[in-house]
Amino acid sequence: MLIGDVARRSGVSARMLRHYESLGLVRPTGRTEAGYREYSSEDIRRIFHIESLRSLGLSLREVGRALDDPGFTPSELVDDLIRQTRERIAAETELLTRLRRIGAAEPAGWEDVLRIVALLQALGSESAGKRQRAALSSVEEVSVPVEALVEAALSETDPNVAGALRWALARSGDSGVPLLAEGLDSPVAEVRKRAVQSIAEIPSGAATALLQHALTNSDVVVRGCAALALGARGAADAVPTLIDMIVEGTNDVDAADALSVLASDPALTDQIAARLVGCLAQSGIESSARRRLTQALADIPGITTSRALADLSDDGDRAVALTATYLLKLRSAQ
Repeated sequence: MLIGDVARRSGVSARMLRHYESLGLVRPTGRTEAGYREYSSEDIRRIFHIESLRSLGLSLREVGRALDDPGFTPSELVDDLIRQTRERIAAETELLTRLRRIGAAEPAGWEDVLRIVALLQALGSESAGKRQRAALSSVEEVSVPVEALVEAALSETDPNVAGALRWALARSGDSGVPLLAEGLDSPVAEVRKRAVQSIAEIPSGAATALLQHALTNSDVVVRGCAALALGARGAADAVPTLIDMIVEGTNDVDAADALSVLASDPALTDQIAARLVGCLAQSGIESSARRRLTQALADIPGITTSRALADLSDDGDRAVALTATYLLKLRSAQ
């Protein structure tokens, strides 16, 4: 079979067939009387083998080795091809993500594109100072896409940079809330913590609703952070979690402060006092927890609290009784 016929049958151009011959990959079995290359059926089969191996990503040198080396074992080469393919996919995915983010920023011209690229590169810098400056400058004339800010905020370990990123996200409005919501479901505890901290600084209804949903999160850190943020926003549904934090001794001082802020609302005053008193009356509550609950009553106004403190001044737990007596004296002096 002449080279033209082989090219038509195999789909490999005559020029490439000559290149294969020059590399020693496939040589025509013979020549016609006129000197034209003539390929046998075995030659054509080898051409198909070459093309099959090339489709796996092998170089022509690797193809030659695979076909001609009797001791060649494909497993190591295939493993290497898998690694190279994964690296290539990761690089292409990263490029695609960067292009999407640039497109989402809707740049007006190439100057905008270049500024966005510079900010994205700075956010990924090893220098904490560069990352922080990028976050702080992200709300200027050309902003960093919110997806990049969220990704940076969820992975940032430097507290100063993390604060700057949360500030930038808060300035971006609600656009980052859905992505931060995904962070709350991360299998990594630190990511969940960074997500709820970022949500807590976004002053919007969507963020508040997400914080309320986070009160049911299985992560105690997420629940606590959400409760503190909701307490500052005057959300009554944070009360049970705040009281749990006091009982458990987890950020109990901050939780008590949040309860006092909520108790400034007359509609919540007696409810909060009653919940604290109810916890104090439960059996099995440790002495240290009862003392913290008593201390939390300090800044809760109203007659319910005063009566509770009067009762607690005679409590069998001396530490609780002394704390209640001291708080009563403070209230009477006010």
